Amino acid sequence: MKSKPQPAILAIDQGTTSSRTILYDLAGKQICSTQQEFAQIYPQPGWVEHDPEQIFESVLHTLRATIKEGQERGYSPMACGITNQRETTIVWDRKTGRAIHNAIVWQDRRTAERCAALKAEGAEALVTQQSGLLLDPYFSATKIAWVLDQVEGARERAANGELAFGTVDSFLIWRLTNGRVHATDPTNASRTALYDIGAGTWSDDLLALFGVPAAILPEVKDCVADYGQIDPEHCGLSIPILGVAGDQQAAGIGQACFNAGDLKSTFGTGSFLLVNTGAKLLRSKNRLLGTIAYQLDGQTTYALEGSILSAGSTVQWLRDGLGLIEDAAECEPLARSVEDTGGVYLVPAFAGLGAPHWDAEARGAILGLTRGSSKAHLVRAALESVAYQSRDLVEALAQDGVAVSTIRVDGGMVRNDWVMQFLSDVLHIPVERPTSIESTANGAAALAALGAGIYRSLDELAQIRAVEQVFTPQMGATKRNELLAGWDQALGRILNPE
Repeated sequence: MKSKPQPAILAIDQGTTSSRTILYDLAGKQICSTQQEFAQIYPQPGWVEHDPEQIFESVLHTLRATIKEGQERGYSPMACGITNQRETTIVWDRKTGRAIHNAIVWQDRRTAERCAALKAEGAEALVTQQSGLLLDPYFSATKIAWVLDQVEGARERAANGELAFGTVDSFLIWRLTNGRVHATDPTNASRTALYDIGAGTWSDDLLALFGVPAAILPEVKDCVADYGQIDPEHCGLSIPILGVAGDQQAAGIGQACFNAGDLKSTFGTGSFLLVNTGAKLLRSKNRLLGTIAYQLDGQTTYALEGSILSAGSTVQWLRDGLGLIEDAAECEPLARSVEDTGGVYLVPAFAGLGAPHWDAEARGAILGLTRGSSKAHLVRAALESVAYQSRDLVEALAQDGVAVSTIRVDGGMVRNDWVMQFLSDVLHIPVERPTSIESTANGAAALAALGAGIYRSLDELAQIRAVEQVFTPQMGATKRNELLAGWDQALGRILNPE
């Protein structure tokens, strides 16, 4: 007689360059996973798009493959959590579920002029006061307005209730539930620049400012809530979606950042530092973002966030753009093969600079090249740029009164021991790498497990996290200050080109 399958938890992790589905047992251990990349579309310099159908098909492929492998191992999913690339904007037809335009990705800078115009009109104070954000093309609001203005008839259709907007979580929920649920969570809503994070509602003021009709917006639910059932037509099972959070907040949950002052930094396509500020929304004086860390049982926990737009994507550029490497794994031995960069600095402002500079027009540069500069020097400079940008964020936090004593790291880039040691040296604090570096998916699974009643509290979740290695500072102050002075000079050339 066949034994009854063991219950398990699914996490859908829809990222910027790929989609993954991971299956976990009830102790939080990964059983199996599937990942699929999809195309990046660059219509013009500074523009980045995704095909929403490719996103959905990649999710379906990984969902089905992971469920099938899990079943072969004797497991069946009882709940699903979703985490996603944030700010990426999709507008779709409510009848067909098909997008009316490609997804406009968070990295996209096409609305820089619109943001600059609004800033010149003095609108940024309202945006920051209500949403915690800045006027920048990074966020969803100007992206939505752009789609409604560029696609013929879209504004009229939106006002008539024929169209729906969502960040990627909302789009996936809509499609997976066959249009039964149009919802998002507060972490994703807080990244649109349309959500009043203090009041916990969509803002009429911001909707009017950006020209976005309320009729297209999703319902905002707690991070742990009933988001409907994945329809059996998609994967053969009816699975409740019980947890949702944007990728960086999900990583904070996966890293057990549940107390004020707990800080994590995720090194993926970009790099995102998030520090829990508790029940209080801290207003940054240094252009860091006020945002929602999570919302459970109607209680909101806030965070400050610093966003670096290019981290892993810089390595991707070395591979795909320049052909200097064939695989990211080559970077560590190349970096170790030289004593330093030979004075080379790479400022990866491929799509502008994020926090704390927020310069949408900045463009990348390589400085300090000589005839002696080699591939190894350039690769090392690319890796060093991630640590230098992280230092800029930690300095901004310090100026906001948030002292950082340890940084918890995750994401694909943290497998590189050399980068983690250099990060610790530059920040002059310990860097904790967890046993499982997939904190984003872990956080989504944890939310679904809370919703399913497997865990009863955040304290129980915190006990699951385990640290694999701690990197401690080894570099002397003189060397560190010399390197940072070089970075500051290189950065100054980008921010003040004249």
